[in-house]
Amino acid sequence: MASFVDRVVLHVSGGTGGHGCVSVHREKFIPLGGPDGGNGGDGGNVILRVDHQTTTLLDYHHSPHRHATNGGSGMGDWRGGKNGETLILPVPDGTVVKSKDGTVLADLVGEGAEYVAAAGGQGGLGNASLSSQKRRAPGFALLGIEGDARDIVLELKSIADIALVGFPSAGKSSLIAAMSAARPKIADYPFTTLIPNLGVVQSGDVRFTIADVPGLIEGASEGKGLGHHFLRHVERCAALVHVLDCGTLESDRDPLADLAIIEAELEKYSVDMSFAGADGEVVPLNHRPRLVALNKVDLPDGKDMAEFVRPELESRGYRVFEISATSHEGLRQLGFAMAEIVQAARAALAAAPPKVQPPILRPRAVNEAGFKIRREEKNLEPLFRVLGDKPIRWVKQTDFTNEEAIGYLADRLAKLGVENELFKQGAKPGDAVVIGEDDGVVFDWEPTMSAGAEMLASPRGTDIRFADVGDRPTRGQKRDEQQERKDAKAAARAELEAERKAGIWTESVSGRRAAKPVTESGLGVEDDE
Repeated sequence: MASFVDRVVLHVSGGTGGHGCVSVHREKFIPLGGPDGGNGGDGGNVILRVDHQTTTLLDYHHSPHRHATNGGSGMGDWRGGKNGETLILPVPDGTVVKSKDGTVLADLVGEGAEYVAAAGGQGGLGNASLSSQKRRAPGFALLGIEGDARDIVLELKSIADIALVGFPSAGKSSLIAAMSAARPKIADYPFTTLIPNLGVVQSGDVRFTIADVPGLIEGASEGKGLGHHFLRHVERCAALVHVLDCGTLESDRDPLADLAIIEAELEKYSVDMSFAGADGEVVPLNHRPRLVALNKVDLPDGKDMAEFVRPELESRGYRVFEISATSHEGLRQLGFAMAEIVQAARAALAAAPPKVQPPILRPRAVNEAGFKIRREEKNLEPLFRVLGDKPIRWVKQTDFTNEEAIGYLADRLAKLGVENELFKQGAKPGDAVVIGEDDGVVFDWEPTMSAGAEMLASPRGTDIRFADVGDRPTRGQKRDEQQERKDAKAAARAELEAERKAGIWTESVSGRRAAKPVTESGLGVEDDE
């Protein structure tokens, strides 16, 4: 037998984008015809769509992990990869999508309503798309990006016009079975109803839906019983009907006491903000129109109890109906009263246009960099963390096994202004720079690396800026090398002077230079000898 599930945690992930292709066009008499690598396909999306044939979330309870297909990789001859197929997940009408922290993401009401639960990743560009007038034959391509992956909560809130509330065994299931074609389970013990039941009622020209939820008991707001857990299914209802048991056999219960307990539990229940009226406001359950149905008047004690409590209920402002779900007594009058409330609610909804929040356009500021750098400290050493959509996306697209691709990333970051901002933040050569959050890419910053990979005449797939990146001397090493050259020159001069004094040379080199006559042009005149 199929079970009823109205709340599940769903793990969804979009497809990963395909990688771009690195290829060079070749044909007869044209050995190097230019790059022709195609782009990778985009990953598929995961979409939730309302389907009237779906009435429960049971499938997602058994299979909570859903993943869309990946995009295909690009190919040579300018052939792009295939886009991943969109995964459509059917959900019942009235499904509310929430994040793990309870934030409402979407309220799916109406056939065909959709929500993109996880977007697919972007496909990488091939080398044909990366070529330009300066970079004519790129030896690299961009990688595909992984799709969104997150956990969402699906809650089913039934679409009903009237809700039946009351104690267990008050006759709610019998009432919905008598007024509609619904056939819920009916037995003579408490908590027979374990799942919400819906029934369609026709009263005159008005057709509406009534919902029966598990019975409420005292302390339901603290988790006792089942009714408070299922009260979300009556949040969309226009009115409530209190079904009171006038034929109860328990000596400590009576219709007035039952009504007071149910009203107190409704007062404690907080309606979710995912459902609002035409004015955008949420009406609490205990502030909505309410009717009172005194059930089981077919019993002698039930008839007497109904006549006893009816004046008191009418004095409180309730519309009271004496009914019997068994003999169908008073059901016609109750049905027309329900239809009257439903018709008034629908007319008010049609008369008042829905309150639509106008979209707020926030264009990017002129001086907005598109990234930010946060200075941190790790192991008593400075660390600079680069955050922003573009830098993080560019890192994911980079193939770090290809030097030219790394140089292209360096050019993009320099053009974005990351290097200038690092200078302003006080970064020094050799400091650790991280792009992204905890799982970001870490590298040692070298500001001396010049941009312009498209102008480098290195073989495809390589970058001369990375040829000796591990042996690049520091400033101190350069000063030491310069001092060593100076010392070597001084030692050579001293050796030559010693040879002159020994008689090998007739005069010193410095003395000969000083004895040369100087012309007007400043050049010494050589002897003719």
